[in-house]
Amino acid sequence: MASLYEKLGGQAAVDAVVETFYRKVLSDDRISEFFDDVDMDRQAAKQKAFLTMVLGGPAAYTGKDMREGHRHLVQRGLNDSHVDAVIELLGKSLKEHGVSLADIETVASIANSVRNDVLNRGGRNVP
Repeated sequence: MASLYEKLGGQAAVDAVVETFYRKVLSDDRISEFFDDVDMDRQAAKQKAFLTMVLGGPAAYTGKDMREGHRHLVQRGLNDSHVDAVIELLGKSLKEHGVSLADIETVASIANSVRNDVLNRGGRNVP
């Protein structure tokens, strides 16, 4: 059985979705402020590697874990509504690239599985 990474179209598809996703993020008033001081080329590269890994592709992600990577954002007010917006925009980006609703729901489930780590609360999750 093909991994979700393969099913979505491999690296080219992940790259395209991430580019669309960050265009949406940067234009969304709910969350764009969290990216004001971010090197977006570097951020997109990290997100591509992370999504590739969690979708079952080659594991090349070497970034911080979810808690460490988002701690400074939680200190700036990152909360559930922001995570919801990110998941919503990721879903819209996937839909724009022809991903099925069932696969979008699977990706949303994966994103939700790390919510507590992103928000630095409760026990640790594993992506």
